[in-house]
Amino acid sequence: MDIGERVAQARADRGLTQAQLATAIGMDRTALAKIESGGRRVTAVELVAISRELQRRMEWFVDETPPALASYRGAQQGLAVQAIDSELDSLVRDAEFVVARSPDLVSRQPDPLPHPSTMEEAEALAVTARRLLGLTSAEPLLDFSRQAAKLGLLIFSVDLGEGADAGTVLLRRGGVALVNGYAHVGRRRLAAAHELGHYLVADEFSLDWRVAASEAQDIEARLDRFARALILPADDLRGRWTSWMGLPDETRRDAAVRAASHYGADMATLARRLMELGLVESGHSEEVRGARTKQADIIEKNLVVRDELAPVSVPQAYAQAVLKLYRSETVTADRALGLLRGSFDRPSLPDLLPAREDEIWEVTS
Repeated sequence: MDIGERVAQARADRGLTQAQLATAIGMDRTALAKIESGGRRVTAVELVAISRELQRRMEWFVDETPPALASYRGAQQGLAVQAIDSELDSLVRDAEFVVARSPDLVSRQPDPLPHPSTMEEAEALAVTARRLLGLTSAEPLLDFSRQAAKLGLLIFSVDLGEGADAGTVLLRRGGVALVNGYAHVGRRRLAAAHELGHYLVADEFSLDWRVAASEAQDIEARLDRFARALILPADDLRGRWTSWMGLPDETRRDAAVRAASHYGADMATLARRLMELGLVESGHSEEVRGARTKQADIIEKNLVVRDELAPVSVPQAYAQAVLKLYRSETVTADRALGLLRGSFDRPSLPDLLPAREDEIWEVTS
C-alpha cells in the first residue's frame, strides 16, 4: 500500500470526505484526490498536516504494515473492527521499536505450545501457563500485565468503546496484546487471559469479539475455557468454595462475592466456572451470575478492590524501557509520550541531566 492509499484509508477511518480533509488542512480537494490516487506526490509539510488532522503518526503512512496484520486484513477485511485494528497497528509498530532497542524487555519467550483440541487439554494448558508464570495452584493470578510480561507478552489497555474485547499480534520477539478498557475489570482480566492463550500457542494474529460467547468456534471456546481455568484454578476453587459455603450465616451470594474478589473474576465467569466444576447447579449458577458486590461487602468481608488494566495502561516493564530510552536521549520527549500512549504527561517524565562540558566539546569539536 502506497502513501496515497494510506491517506485514503485513514481519511475513511475518520469518516471524512476528501473535501472535508482538504478544507481542514488548507489544500485544494483536487490536489488531495491526486495524492490519494497516486497521481501526485505529497510533500513532507502536507503529510505532517494530514497526519495531525487524521490523528495518525507519520510513520503509519510510510512504513510497511506489520506482516501479521497485513495477512489478517487481506483475508478477513469484512470482520475488521476499525478502532482495535488501528490501535493494534500502532502498538505493534511502537513495541517493535522499543523491543529492538531494549534487549532485556523480552528476555523470555516460551516455545509454542500445542493448540488444545479438547476442553481437558485447555485445562492442562492453564496448568502449564501457571507453571510458566511461577504460580502455585493456590495463588490467585494478580497484576496480569506484569505477570504476562515475564513471558514476553506486553498487554496494553485502551478504552475503545463497544466492539472487540481484545487482540494479539506476535512480534519478532514477544507479542503485543490490546485489551479493550471499555469493559469492567473482570472482563478485562478474562480477555487478557484469553490473549495469553493465543500467545502461548503462537497464533500470529487474533482479534476476539466476545470472550466466553464463542461456542461456534471450537478453538475460541477452548481458549475461553483456558482463560477461566487460568484465573480460577480448579482444585483451589473447589477447596475455597466449599470452605466459604460452610461459613455460618453466609449465603451462596456471600461465597460468590468472596470468590470474585479473591480471584479477580467477574460474576458471569465465576458462575460458568462453578458449573464446569460441578460446584453449582444451573439454577444456582444464575444466582451467582446475578450477584453484585456492595460497599458493605468490601468492609465487612475485608475484600480487596482491584482495577487492573484500567485504561490507559501500559506494561510496567515497557514503560521502564521507554523511560530508559528517554534518559539516554535515544527518543525525544514527544516520542516518549507517544510510546507511553498517554499514560504520562510531560511533567511526569524524568529530568535529564545536563551534558558535561567534555561531552559538549566532543560534539562541537
